[in-house]
Amino acid sequence: MTGYIYPVPAWRVTLAGEDISARFAPRLISLSITECRGGEADKLDITLDDHDGRLQVPARNARLRVLLGWQDTGLIDKGTFLVDEVEYSGPPDQITLRARSADLTSPLRTRNDRSFHKTTIGEIVQTIGKAHGLEPVVGSGMKAVKIAHIDQTNESDVAFLNRIGKRYDAVATIKDGKLLLVPIERGRTATGQEMPTLTLSRGDGDEFRFHVSNRDTYTGVRAFWQDKTGGKRRSVLAGVVGNAKRMRELFASEQDALDNARAEWQRLQRGIATLTFNLAYGRPDLAPQTKVIFPTMKAPMGEITWLISQATHKLEGSGLTTSFEAETIESAQERDDQEADHGDVPESEGDPA
Repeated sequence: MTGYIYPVPAWRVTLAGEDISARFAPRLISLSITECRGGEADKLDITLDDHDGRLQVPARNARLRVLLGWQDTGLIDKGTFLVDEVEYSGPPDQITLRARSADLTSPLRTRNDRSFHKTTIGEIVQTIGKAHGLEPVVGSGMKAVKIAHIDQTNESDVAFLNRIGKRYDAVATIKDGKLLLVPIERGRTATGQEMPTLTLSRGDGDEFRFHVSNRDTYTGVRAFWQDKTGGKRRSVLAGVVGNAKRMRELFASEQDALDNARAEWQRLQRGIATLTFNLAYGRPDLAPQTKVIFPTMKAPMGEITWLISQATHKLEGSGLTTSFEAETIESAQERDDQEADHGDVPESEGDPA
């Protein structure tokens, strides 16, 4: 009788293009990568055994590239990281390297002052990308969106792009030399193509948590703007009248208020149900913006298409595991269908009584 052959994790770490995996392998205690959807840098943590004291404490700003996978299926490139923290502890003597996405570092975090007037999102991203030697990539539905005026005041380029992204419910991030601004909704790529939908089952994991709540369920979002012509505060509504969430910020124009109200309404819709799932057999191909379904699990979890917002891959003595957090995108799809039937006409009014 042939015994079961357990899958063997595979990995590779390069330093400035040189493969240092063989040097790391005898000393590797753990390696973990946490991938975030946008704004936050992806994180890499590597812990090495220094029982013989022969390891040197690495210099900060070392550039590492990490690939993860399995020997029978191959490796997946998880990106480049810049070491920004080093910790030496003992006993037992260990050295821990902590790194962040290499692209999300200075000077992108240097504060700037500038203004954009009568331009498009595509032109803004192109200007910032060019300043940092990054290739601009903007979601096909966003590139031509016009912005009447927007100021960047004592604000880093990363924070400024995140602010624009929040206004349009999009992700602003930098990956492998590309400056990306792509919509969150429906899990599309920068070119507007649908992300692949992966199928998982309960048997793929060793722990999960599904959560849904009707508490504070809103029917829409109301945002307020200052009408300089009439000197009054007015409002717009995304969604329907009822239990509408009120945004605290007072916006400069009706369009600003409407854009922010729509984005907040989309975020609220996605957050109605959440899922955390731990896979005993790691899946490095799972990453933020990947869509996942569980057709064999009980309703409503099995009826939902999930959008991954954060994924963590961990390599240690027990093998390679993956855990992820996800949110629903079903409500966003249903909302689009309703808008196609009824139109999306914002409500505008003065201060409510």
